[in-house]
Amino acid sequence: MRTQFVVSSIFALFAVALTYLIWPAIIWALLLIIPLILVGSYDMLQHKHALWRTFPLIGRGRWFMEFARPFLRQYFFESETDGVPINRMFRSLIYQRAKGSRDTIPYGTKVDTQRVGYEWIGHSMAAINNLHERAEPRISIGGPQCRKPYDASILNISAMSFGALSSNAIRALNRGAKKGNFSHNTGEGSVSPHHLAHGGDLVWQIGTGYFGCRHPDGRFNAEMFAAMACKDNVKMIEIKLSQGAKPGHGGILPAAKNTIEIAQIRNVKAATQVDSPPCHSAFSTPMEMMAFIHELRTLSMGKPIGFKLSVGRKSEFFALCKAMIASKIQPDFITVDGGEGGTGAAPLEFSNSVGMPLREALSFVCDTLIGFDLKKDIKVIASAKVFSGFHLVKNFALGADACNSARGMMVALGCVQSLVCNSNECPVGIATQNPSLVKGLVEGDKAERIARFQQSTVKATHEIIASAGLTHPSQLNRSHIYRRVSQTEIKRYDEIYPYPTAGCLLTKNVPDRFCREMAESCAESFQPEMPSPQARTSSAAY
Repeated sequence: MRTQFVVSSIFALFAVALTYLIWPAIIWALLLIIPLILVGSYDMLQHKHALWRTFPLIGRGRWFMEFARPFLRQYFFESETDGVPINRMFRSLIYQRAKGSRDTIPYGTKVDTQRVGYEWIGHSMAAINNLHERAEPRISIGGPQCRKPYDASILNISAMSFGALSSNAIRALNRGAKKGNFSHNTGEGSVSPHHLAHGGDLVWQIGTGYFGCRHPDGRFNAEMFAAMACKDNVKMIEIKLSQGAKPGHGGILPAAKNTIEIAQIRNVKAATQVDSPPCHSAFSTPMEMMAFIHELRTLSMGKPIGFKLSVGRKSEFFALCKAMIASKIQPDFITVDGGEGGTGAAPLEFSNSVGMPLREALSFVCDTLIGFDLKKDIKVIASAKVFSGFHLVKNFALGADACNSARGMMVALGCVQSLVCNSNECPVGIATQNPSLVKGLVEGDKAERIARFQQSTVKATHEIIASAGLTHPSQLNRSHIYRRVSQTEIKRYDEIYPYPTAGCLLTKNVPDRFCREMAESCAESFQPEMPSPQARTSSAAY
């Protein structure tokens, strides 16, 4: 009896001890299992997602994989050359140059030199020596009607507004521009105190919303424009007609990014989505646009005035050139933005399928200006996916005088291509107005990165030009660049994009490739003068 009591006591103590040890695990298991049971029950009862009803709880794994896919691809599976929008090869190059790290590569190119579309520059056996003794190449922007021409770098910061970018990002960009002696385009969100903080050269972009120079109803305000345009920091004025990422769509500032500060700078209501119209209200015809250019030049005391566009219908650019000839008023520069240009927020259809790509747009704009004998007085700036020295060289060969970079500068700031620019949740504090995220971007450090990236890229550009036996980007032409157009054929740019004769569009003998645009265009209207349906039918029948 006593033995049984002892055994029972031991078992009881063991059971108590075991329960004491296991109970916490049971509690934790219940804390994990009960929520899963509740989620699974909800999935079975809800009517919105068929996958969840059929495969409760497990079906949610698809959503997780969709979320994680871009990050896994970028960091684990993406090759050096196939990432988009910016592949790893160029992201790494920008990071290295921004940090001042070694930017050379070992063991040869990773690019497939046999693929159709591969391009290169023809070097010279008379390459230029003592490159380090030569000054950085620069260009003067300002035609005969400009009283205050601007001495510009060949690589500058493209248009990015305060609102799309944070205050710290804008200040870092401007501080870097000041240090490196290159220009900073404000974007269409007006000139903010952050743009003026460090005295860097500014190109003030005037968009369709006329932010910073508008009446309450959105019309252009000449007095407000004159007050800002005459500031010493503002070196040039750029009228934004369209941008490559969403031409013909207008701009969008999400309500989450429209803070009280931004609203005051733009003269709009805070905490509301601000949509810029797709077209200007200050002018509606090419001739009226030339008059607007003249007005801005007068109000700014003679500073360079230009415009930015993504090329759509070719006849509309012909109409602009005809208006320049008829009015005797010319812009000092034209910024050509390719259809592959970037933005923080745009409809997919516009980003993918609207606007002419940069290479074709740039060659077309330069050829048209040459044909109207205007290129000698108007500088052309190329913008869209400019990340390396060879990108600049190709644009110069096609006819550009300078280049702008937006995404390249963002990567130099520290952008990790998380692709959440339109959500106000940028993790590195660049494309956000969330104070807790903005504070992560340290202005002084990032300004140094911007200056180093620009300086290193200009240096690389100069070295490529010197390898071709040239001393300045203006000496490049289309004969210097080669492209593989098939597995067995190579052509130079001047064969793919042949030069027109200067002034050929001012004569009666217009080259055949320009005849359609000449017939459709008119200085009095942006709309093409299309033939009647009867004429088209007759032509088709013929």
